[in-house]
Parts: sequence; structure tokens; C-alpha cells
Amino acid sequence: MTGAGTRLVHSVGAGALEWLHAHRDGFRLEEDADPEVGFLDRFKPVGELAIICKVLFREGVAGSRQARLARQLLDHAWAHTLDGGRMLVRGQRVEPLSPIPFEVYLPFKELGYSHPGIERTFRFNQGLESFAAQELPPVRRLGLSAFQRRFGLPPRPPEAEVVGRTWLGRTPEPWTVEGNTAYDITHTVFHLTDWGENPGGLPAPLAGYLAAWLPVWLDDWLDLRRWDLLGELLVVDACLPHPTLDERAWEGFAAAQQPDGAMPAVRTMPEGDPDEVFDVVYHPTLVAAFASVLATSRALTRLAHAPA
Repeated sequence: MTGAGTRLVHSVGAGALEWLHAHRDGFRLEEDADPEVGFLDRFKPVGELAIICKVLFREGVAGSRQARLARQLLDHAWAHTLDGGRMLVRGQRVEPLSPIPFEVYLPFKELGYSHPGIERTFRFNQGLESFAAQELPPVRRLGLSAFQRRFGLPPRPPEAEVVGRTWLGRTPEPWTVEGNTAYDITHTVFHLTDWGENPGGLPAPLAGYLAAWLPVWLDDWLDLRRWDLLGELLVVDACLPHPTLDERAWEGFAAAQQPDGAMPAVRTMPEGDPDEVFDVVYHPTLVAAFASVLATSRALTRLAHAPA
């Protein structure tokens, strides 16, 4: 990737973070939601925000303004959205065996936020056979095992036992990939590499399979203007031992970003109620920040090791 390409990639992340900070009140919970329709559904964006901010701090390629905005986003989410962790306690009481409060809490804990009461609940719940017996899709089970390991709990089951049951772990015919399958692929990579921290966590056969077929998938989703999925595949590229940092895909991705930093999910920006627009746009915008940070980090690493 050229210097101009690296600047373009970095600018995508800077713009995305500006939009997320300006719309931080969109990370809201519905305290009066009927438990039957999913009280915990709105917790997911908060956990994703924490994961992306953790990646930003870990990679160390953000400017001082980006780092400040990310910390303000986290402080706001922890203090206001999660009420210092008390909303996680409430969520776990509403749905005692749901893994969502635990998945949301872990990246905050890794960034220095804590709530001892909810940690005791997590340790108790995850010792129950009922918790381990829940029937989850393989990629979700893989992610939960990875989170248990990072929290200091024994993964149930170990990740090595789960990966072979995922779509990617079976390395099937690559031309059968469609939207849902592609998200299973991307999240398998995220969990195996700890969100890009450990590219060596990706087994060599899977890394080789992805290296062979990822350029084709990038072209497909770029042509379809599926920006959310294209962003996740750009993250996968940056998680590989030898990332391609595909400039054509990045140029198309950057061109889809709005002047205020928002990234549409598919084709063009939606219109309508601001809260509804946020619900559609927050995820691809988070993904844009994630992809930008990892790709910028990999590009700078490649530059540092280039011959003089």
C-alpha cells in the first residue's frame, strides 16, 4: 500500500470515530423493553464499541484526538449507558443464562472499568452445566470460549474443539459464500485472532484458504456495495499473517463514507428517524473504524520493514 493509500485508510477511521462520538447518545438501552422481545438486544452495540476502542488503543496508530474521542466514548458508555455496570447486573437478572452481559463487560474490564458484583455473577453462572449446555451456533460458541479464556475462566469447550465445527473450519466450497456465511467467516477470524491481536492464532490451513479466496470475496462485495460486510472482510485481510491491504477495495470503501464519517451498510445512506438511522449505520461505521486501525497498523509495519 502506498503512502497515499495509508493516508486514505487512516482518514476513514478518523471520520468514523468523529461520527460515533457525535452520535454517542445513540448507544442507548431500552429500560422498559418487554423481556419476551429481547431486553438485552440493545446491549450488543455497546460491547462492539468497547471492542473497537480497545483495538484502537492496542494498535497505537491513532492520533491524540482519536484517542481522546475513544476514551470519551468509553467513559460515556460505561457511566451513562451502562450506569457504571448496574445495567449489566439488571440484564443478567432478566435473562440469567444469557452470555450477552458477560460479552459486553469483558472489553470494558480489559480497559480498566470494573464491577465486582457482576463478576461474581459471571463466575457463578458460567460454572453451571446449564450455561455450557446452551445450544449456540459454532461461531458464537467459539467467541464465548475465547471470552472465557480472556476473562481467566476455563473455556467450555476449548476453542480448538469448536473451530472445526464452524463454516470456515470446514473450508467448504468458497463460491457458496453469501451474506450470513460471510459474517460467520469474519467472526471466526476475529475470535481466533483475538480481534487482530494475534494473527498466529489462525491455523495455517485456514490462513491459506483465506489468502486464496479473500481477494475474490472483496471484489464481490465491493461490486455489490455491501459496505458493512466489505469492511469486515477488510478486517479479515488485516488479521492474516500476510495481509494484501487491497487498495481497490479500500478506495471503494472510502468513497462510500459520508462527509460526516458515517458508513452506510448497503449502497447508500438511509433516511428517516435519527434513532432508526443510527441503528442501521452504527455497525458499518464501527467496522470502518476497526478496519482502518488494523490496516493502518499493518501498513506502517510493512513500511518499517521495507528495504531502505
